[in-house]
Amino acid sequence: MPLYEYQCPDCDARFERLVRSSDSAPKIACPTCGGERPERLLSMFATSGPRSTGSASSAASDCGPVG
Repeated sequence: MPLYEYQCPDCDARFERLVRSSDSAPKIACPTCGGERPERLLSMFATSGPRSTGSASSAASDCGPVG
């Protein structure tokens, strides 16, 4: 199930909801004010990739157990 971030235009509250992919138009209400027309936001997501600073040995230590 994807996790979506919403913002309520009535009270400006931001919140997240897990939404089933089978729901074509899920009913989402603001948990703060009960508003029934929250807007889905574009969420930022993390990626992994080459680092611009640091040495190769420090970058390798962040990858997990070795051996």
